[in-house]
Amino acid sequence: MIMMPFLYFPEDKTEYIPAVITLILFLILAVFFMRWMMKKSKRDQENFEQEYQDALNQAQNNENNNVTNSSSNQ
Repeated sequence: MIMMPFLYFPEDKTEYIPAVITLILFLILAVFFMRWMMKKSKRDQENFEQEYQDALNQAQNNENNNVTNSSSNQ
């Protein structure tokens, strides 16, 4: 069987240790970053809703009025 020259599988398996450590490190960092982004997004959404609560309520009331008016016209 002909092996591709760019594939390298070391006989000494300890050469895999730095790659595994790097992989684990990046996976841990990715998990922490993802959790941080989710928490930040939730805080930003709560801040937005607090800041614009009146505008959101008014928009919802307008939508409810439009639906009521269109259904009563039919």
